[in-house]
Formats: sequence, C-alpha cells, structure tokens
Amino acid sequence: MISQGVLKKFFIASMFMWMAPVAILYAFNHQLVPGFTDLSSYHVTLLSGLLAVVSVNVIIAFYIWMAMQEPSDKHEPDPKFLAEAQASLNQDVPSELAESREKQE
Repeated sequence: MISQGVLKKFFIASMFMWMAPVAILYAFNHQLVPGFTDLSSYHVTLLSGLLAVVSVNVIIAFYIWMAMQEPSDKHEPDPKFLAEAQASLNQDVPSELAESREKQE
C-alpha cells in the first residue's frame, strides 16, 4: 500500500511541475522579470521556454532525490523456504530424469 507521505510528495511535485513553467512563461511574457525588457519577442520566448523546461527537469531531479531518501523496507525471504530451496538444489538428479534430458538434447 502506498503511504500518505509518498502520495503527498508526488502531489506536491506534480503541482510544481505544472505551476513553475507556467509562472516562468507568465513572468517573462508580462515583463515581470527585470533586465529582460530590452530583448526581442523571439529571444524572450526562447529564454522563457528554455527556463520552463529546465525548471521541470530540476523538479523531477528533486523528486527523484526525495524518493531515494525514503527508507526502504527490505524484504526478507522466509528461512524455511530458503532451506527447502537449498536442499532441492543439493539433491542429485534421479537417473530417469538425467536420461530423459540426454534424449532431449
């Protein structure tokens, strides 16, 4: 089952992946970023688009980093199952099975 913390992190990262590029594009297109008002429309669009893409990649990298920080519950195999599996590997193959294998080859 997925924990509430994981769902919360996923939801927050998804919201930022939607909001950050839109905010960047809005800020550049409405000249809210100082120092870029003298650029041509082409360059403003190019720069804002590039920064929007970079912002999404940064958010994805941060989300991956957060996921790697999650504690991992390592699955421990059943000792009885391991003992039975090891015993079955150590058994000799009966001669009938060995002969049928040779015939198939």
